[in-house]
Amino acid sequence: MSRTTVFRTALVAGAAATALLLSGCVAGENQPAEAVAEGDSLEGQALNIDFATYNPLSLIIKDQGWLEDEGLEVTWVQSAGSNKANEALRAGAIDVGSTAGSAALLARANGSPIKTIDIYSQPEWSAIVVGPDSDIDEVADLTGRTIAATKGTDPYFFLLQTLEAEGLEPGDITVENLQHADGWAALQNDAVDAWAGLDPIMAGAEEAGATLVYRNVDFNSYGFLNATESFLEEKPALAQLVIDAYERARVWAAENPEETAAILAEVAGLDESIASKVILERSNLDVDPVPGDAQVALLEKIGPVFVELGDVASQDQVDDALATLIDDSFVTQADPERFAK
Repeated sequence: MSRTTVFRTALVAGAAATALLLSGCVAGENQPAEAVAEGDSLEGQALNIDFATYNPLSLIIKDQGWLEDEGLEVTWVQSAGSNKANEALRAGAIDVGSTAGSAALLARANGSPIKTIDIYSQPEWSAIVVGPDSDIDEVADLTGRTIAATKGTDPYFFLLQTLEAEGLEPGDITVENLQHADGWAALQNDAVDAWAGLDPIMAGAEEAGATLVYRNVDFNSYGFLNATESFLEEKPALAQLVIDAYERARVWAAENPEETAAILAEVAGLDESIASKVILERSNLDVDPVPGDAQVALLEKIGPVFVELGDVASQDQVDDALATLIDDSFVTQADPERFAK
């Protein structure tokens, strides 16, 4: 097949508001994915899809060129964080995007017409990070300090859950809303006292002498692969192809952990030893890809925080989002052998 690739990297730094403007959200029941009939071809169809260093499966798919091998015109857009992926999905700049589960719920609760169609990881990708010479030894020491965090992303919600668990209030600290890489830079420059970190940047920070003063795997939400409702409704066969590629990437990652780490290292600009730590110790790609009760149960704990902080107007909006966010009809029909070589 012809291979037409349009690579576009969109990496826009800066703060993003967590409360998105409400707009019309068409929330329907899950519809079964339509398989590609024998003899049909997706050649020449356009696909706008993200890749992110916090989603190793996306890096594998991009590196291997499986979608392009199907004759698609693929535009790859880099997401610097869940907030950026949500912005791109909301704007229609991408059809499929990678976020943390908490960020997907926030977006859906505020009217973004997205559906979660696959779980790409169950990571421990967030922690509270301090510099090598910091006098912060525990969460209580954060009182009165400034912490860098990217609002609308899992590290931000990790921070909020951490404060609650340790008896602090959001008002006890000052949050500096910075994109993930900028948060680490601010910590290095002593512009902030701590950082709600995200891998793989966080793993690199550890290598540079930073310390993770608080970890809790249960405060990390899953990696959610999301698609716009219009894409799923108008191009179900293409959506199925994307899911098939993701499930092939999951198999490929399990069979090729060193190569997976090498891909991450190249894209993220990390030493391979650091990338290996992220892949082997903190990513957990071997997770059930079907979104369902486990993810909803976790998000039910996070949702009320959105309302309490004013990021979502009402609990009813959170409940509606929880009831309509997931569409498992594509991943339950996934065929990873479609891309087997």
